[in-house]
Order: sequence, then structure tokens, then C-alpha cells
Amino acid sequence: MNNNNVRHIQPRQPFPIKTAIFGAIILLALMFGSKLYKTVPVGHAAVATLFGKIVEKSYPEGLHVPVNPLYAWHTFDIREKTHKEHAQVPSQDQLQTSIDVSVQYRLNGAQVAKMLQSTGDMNQLIEVQLVPKLRSLLREQGKTIKRAEDFFLEETQDKLQTALLTGLQEYLEPKGVVVSAVLIRDITLPNFITKAIESKKEREQAVEKQKAELERFRTEQQQLVAQAEAQRHAAEEEAKQKIILADAQAYEIKKINEAIGSNPNYIKLMSLEALKSISKDPASKIYFMDSNSPQPLPLMHLSDKPN
Repeated sequence: MNNNNVRHIQPRQPFPIKTAIFGAIILLALMFGSKLYKTVPVGHAAVATLFGKIVEKSYPEGLHVPVNPLYAWHTFDIREKTHKEHAQVPSQDQLQTSIDVSVQYRLNGAQVAKMLQSTGDMNQLIEVQLVPKLRSLLREQGKTIKRAEDFFLEETQDKLQTALLTGLQEYLEPKGVVVSAVLIRDITLPNFITKAIESKKEREQAVEKQKAELERFRTEQQQLVAQAEAQRHAAEEEAKQKIILADAQAYEIKKINEAIGSNPNYIKLMSLEALKSISKDPASKIYFMDSNSPQPLPLMHLSDKPN
């Protein structure tokens, strides 16, 4: 047999594995596209389900790839939120008080799968878990308050907020809801109590106004008394000064009189001065002085004619 006529058959090269994988990825990309990855927005967490069954995993914010393209996704907003509630709360006096409450809360992203399985989505979670518990706690706390008007007391409001916060935290935290604060926004008492309180406040304000007027009058009177006392004191001081001055003048006169009485020459001098003044009057009478007398003695009137 001629070897030249024998055909050499080349062995078939195996299909490259990398090429197969790459082709499969391209095929999947063409078939499923964006379902091969999942982007969870900021402040959210996602839960995946496969054929109605929850995948036991919570997906935090960010990009997740690859993921099963057959997953169905449920996204939860886990940012801080506020739930506002209006409720009629009875007190021990059987009166209904309207209270507006705000609850600040957020969802625990690590427990969203459990929440979805046990309760549902976020709206269902609030309606089924938070709201009924909040209303129940409000009614329970209302029973501890004797009178409806006591809701206006700061001590009562602080106690109510603390009790609501503690009760909600203990009940909701195992269910994946984190409560950070409970705030009382408004309290509306029954109408007749509101009017009674307003009347009481008006009376108290009138009394306070009267007290203020009385205090003002008392102050004015005290000022007048103080002013009169100051004037009296000044008058007494002035009188004392006058008395001292009068005593000094009297003492001075006394001393002068004593000096005059003991000095006959001074008396003679004064008598001569008086006689000099008299002599200047045309109608004056002539007096003769007795040198031994302390006073001028009239002896005769020379201008008179005898009868």
C-alpha cells in the first residue's frame, strides 16, 4: 500500500472553556439584561423573593452583582420618618381629650426580610404594628390621669411621652422598627373645660392686676411718707438751727446788757447822743442831765410860756 495515498486526519480541537463562559454571559445578558444586577438606592434596603419564597438575605444600599435574574425585589426606605397620630384619650373623669402625637422612627435594614415575611411592606408595617400599639398605649396612659385638665401639666406630658416611647420601643424593636422619640404636638380639652380654664385665667389675671395696682399705690404712699419724713427732719434741723441762733443772740444781748450795766461811762455817752439828737428838733424840749442819774431827767421846757 502506498503510504502517499493515506490521509492524515487532524484531531478536533476542544471548544475553549473561556469562550463558552463568555458566550454564556453574552447570552444571559441578551436574555435578562439589567436583571443580572441590582442597585439599591441610598437610605434603602432590599429583599429578594424567588417563586414566592423570601431569600434569607437583606441587600443594603449599593450595587449587587451578579444576582439571580429570577429574583423579585421589594425595597424598604430605612431613613428616619415621622408618623403623626390623632387620638381621643379618656381620663379617669370619663372625659375625652384630643391629643396629637408625633412618632419618630426608622426601619432596621437588617430585619427587612423578617418584616416582609411577617407583616408586609412599609405601609402595612405601620398600619398593623405601630398605629394600633400607639393608640393602645395612649388609652392605657389616659386611665392613669385623674382629670382631663391634668393633660396640660408639664409633669403629666413628660410622663406620657416617656411611657409612650418606652412602650413603643419594647414592642416594635423586635419587629424591626426603631423608635427614637415620641412628641406631643397638641392637646385639646373638651370645650366646656377649655372655657372654664379661660375664665379662671381671666379671673387670675384680674387679681394679679389688682395686686399690681395695690403694690403701686403702696409704693407711692411709702414714697410720700419718706418725703414727708425727710421734710419733717429738715424742718426740725432748721428749727434747731434757729433755736441755736436765737440762744446765741440772746446770750449776746445779755452779755451786752451786763457790760452796759456795769459801765456808767457808756450810759453817759448814750445819753449825750440822745440829747444831741433831741436838740436838732425845733420842737424839742430841753432836758438837763443829772450826772448821777443813768437816765436823762427833764427839768423844764423853755419854749413854753407861763400862764
